[in-house]
Amino acid sequence: MKLLIITQAVDQDDSNLGFFCRWVTEFAAHCEHVLVICLREGTHALPQNVEVLSLGKEKGASRLMRVIRFYRYVVSRRSEYDAVFVHMNPEYIVLAGRLWRRWHKSVALWYAHKSVTRRLRRALNYVSYVFTVSPTSFRIPTPKLRVVGHGIDTELFKPGMHEESAYLRVMTAGRIAESKRLVEMLQVLDVLAERGVRFTFTVVGEALTPAEERYADVLKQEIAKRPYRDAVTLLGAVPYIRLPELLNAQDIVLNFGMTGNMDKAGLEALAAGVPLLTTNEAFEPLLSPYGLYVKSRMPADIAQALDEFMNRPDKAAVMATLRNKVIAEHSLQALIPKILTQLNSGMQSSYDTV
Repeated sequence: MKLLIITQAVDQDDSNLGFFCRWVTEFAAHCEHVLVICLREGTHALPQNVEVLSLGKEKGASRLMRVIRFYRYVVSRRSEYDAVFVHMNPEYIVLAGRLWRRWHKSVALWYAHKSVTRRLRRALNYVSYVFTVSPTSFRIPTPKLRVVGHGIDTELFKPGMHEESAYLRVMTAGRIAESKRLVEMLQVLDVLAERGVRFTFTVVGEALTPAEERYADVLKQEIAKRPYRDAVTLLGAVPYIRLPELLNAQDIVLNFGMTGNMDKAGLEALAAGVPLLTTNEAFEPLLSPYGLYVKSRMPADIAQALDEFMNRPDKAAVMATLRNKVIAEHSLQALIPKILTQLNSGMQSSYDTV
């Protein structure tokens, strides 16, 4: 198969999107040729059968110029791809869907978020398939939906050396955004502090929008009020390749996301053998049997669940079980063949109608 991939960034150093370079590499292992159109190109080392075309945001290209380049690439290279895979950006399908339909290209969208927009509904008209993580991460009923799990690089995220510490080492990773409920995490830490628990709290991630920057200011103000403020580290953006090392230095990861999606950062923690304590409903089927999903949003209840898990005598066995579940249900190595099998099926259906 010759595949066109459309994504936001091809940049292995990007703290939020660096993982996608591994996706491209895995696609390339199963495809004759992979053409990638990205909004922004950064550092990468991809296989020889991959070609990256940037729309030029990293060089300050205007929005109009980016749209012109997008159409130029899509049209001029149309003989160089059989199928299209769009990652999280339905607007590209809105722009080119009619063309791909006319050319009988199989088109798939990856979308994992509870948000339902007009663009998403319009894009759905032009796709053969929509791939998502879990039943809660795509909210439009459609027979085109395929629930395939996340694409976690379980060869990169794996248990490593874990040194003992007198402190409970707590971490969270992801954007600095209100939907991540970081201030609520501080409220849980307040309970631990009142109980005399010594801990460190590391926040990995950055604010990417003006609204998130405002939230980051609120978070800093909240941290400054705490007596344990010196135990909190806002680490900022971290290159994706460094995340496994950071995770292996932690005792537990918190995820209070409200996206309705199984956050990738949470599954990466589990793949690395680090407990994930969450209030995110998407994780309930996976983590509830082990006491790591907390339905209550009350800080005291969450702190109690944290304490109970950290004192479990079978904690190591639980984490081995959860890592195996992530490998079986969410590994990148299992995900990409599932997607390509469906795309190939869509290609055959398109050709049958020619």
